[in-house]
Amino acid sequence: MAKLYIVPTPIGNLEDITLRAIKVLEFVDVILCEDTRRTKKLTNHIGINCKLQSHHKFNEHKQVKLIVKNIKNGMNVALVSDAGTPGISDPGFLITRECLNNGIEIECLPGPTAFIPALLLSGFSTDRFIFEGFLPTKKGRKTRLSSLSQEKRTIIFYESPHKLIKTLNDFKSFFGSNRRISISRELTKIYEETLTGSIKEICQIFFSKKPKGEFVIVVEGKDK
Repeated sequence: MAKLYIVPTPIGNLEDITLRAIKVLEFVDVILCEDTRRTKKLTNHIGINCKLQSHHKFNEHKQVKLIVKNIKNGMNVALVSDAGTPGISDPGFLITRECLNNGIEIECLPGPTAFIPALLLSGFSTDRFIFEGFLPTKKGRKTRLSSLSQEKRTIIFYESPHKLIKTLNDFKSFFGSNRRISISRELTKIYEETLTGSIKEICQIFFSKKPKGEFVIVVEGKDK
């Protein structure tokens, strides 16, 4: 029977694609991707000519049953995201669950994800950590931050540039100005940067310059 292949892709530097990922993308009949233009750059780079199908948070609910039907009919399908591992703060959960519910085999390749290098670059404890992804924008945001303010493990968040200042201000309110954080941006790209300091110090940096790029924020756990 055909399979669903979950294929991580580079988070910035295209040279980070694995040999196994290339082999799978050459083999499958169709690649499900968030943005066909982004994935086309990758497939052109590695010399693959495969059918690309748009699959993102706005249409995945409508597509999952048809995708499952196609796999049952013998179509091998790869799922990728714009960058990193599908399903980690990106589409992937719905199609994975539907395939499992229908007895379809899933092969998940290991590969890039932004929060691991950001965690290592922070210098904070890696023994125990939690990944929160993107915070709620409105409902539940304050409740989530309130509960996390007492968390002793290292905490990892994703954030977009236009919401970074708001999130830093919220961190200052809930975690305190002196809690240490590390912010990584544009990981594996030309302008990769990691800044570490107190929340107050990091706020001063980004209040004086416009945030650019995608951010991973690592917060040191609360002292016991």
